[in-house]
Amino acid sequence: MKKEDIILQYLKESKDYLSGEELSRRLGISRSAIWKNINSLRESGYVIESVTNRGYRILNSSDALTPTEIQDGLSTEAFGQTVSVFAEIDSTNEEAKRQAHKGAPHGAVFVAEQQNGGKGRLGRPWQSPPKSGLWFTILLRPDAAPPQVSNLTLLAGLAVSRAIHTLTGCEAKIKWPNDIVIGSKKVCGILTEMTAEIDRVHFAVVGIGVNVNDEGFAEELKIKATSLHLETGAPVSRVTLLQQILKEFEALYLEYFVQGSSRWLQAYKESCVSLNRTVGATRGHEKIIGTAVDITDGGELVVQTGDGERIEINSGEVVVQGIYGQTPEA
Repeated sequence: MKKEDIILQYLKESKDYLSGEELSRRLGISRSAIWKNINSLRESGYVIESVTNRGYRILNSSDALTPTEIQDGLSTEAFGQTVSVFAEIDSTNEEAKRQAHKGAPHGAVFVAEQQNGGKGRLGRPWQSPPKSGLWFTILLRPDAAPPQVSNLTLLAGLAVSRAIHTLTGCEAKIKWPNDIVIGSKKVCGILTEMTAEIDRVHFAVVGIGVNVNDEGFAEELKIKATSLHLETGAPVSRVTLLQQILKEFEALYLEYFVQGSSRWLQAYKESCVSLNRTVGATRGHEKIIGTAVDITDGGELVVQTGDGERIEINSGEVVVQGIYGQTPEA
């Protein structure tokens, strides 16, 4: 166990201040080394008070994104049992893919305080500011063919919406296929990528980005972005949210891939804000306007046009009437 983890354990167990001298004696290192480890813990998100002639006392650890905090009390079989946390990285999806090629296990989770190369669907850049959002990727190794694995995005969306509702009470809904919205504004985006052959998936990575404790957005984002803090009026623990998402996602993953159940799809439809609204989509060079009426077993959005034709959309940008202040246009 690292020195800072031992110090953290002592601080959590203590009902009063622990002096630098006492910590130095227990660990057999200098007080200067104790101070450096305390600062390292603070950089990880722990709030540690220091008082002259009394020592150190931990005030809050609920928002410290560390493997120790994430795994403490985590009730999953595989999801999150291996955790890597980075202060800054290009992209948690890219790191997950790098580690997948090196043999990282199913359910491994990669978390970053800040991403400098994050991306959303269609290659768009994804802003990942530090200390406010939850940016992470889950590495999955499903024993399934690519068409079945395409539903991972929908499963993840349902897991996130359930986790947010459980933790905050907010009515988080799903904008097909990969956005979570509260009201008409986006609070979370999901990006699923896979490495596969025609009949076999080697691995998939599901990247999830949640606006958790942002207290405001740039002018151009205000109309379409929100955060859990803005919606609830109070800070939300990123660690607790991550644990709840992992719990919900693993349960849905087992239901779909192991038990072979399709019950999740009805729950997804009930949470999908895209259904029964006017939507606009582009398929190839063709623009489609109609009403979203269903979602297939394969995860495609079924759009019924004005002349009664039912068209299945499996990719591309879909504009939903009233969401993000948008209006479908022919």
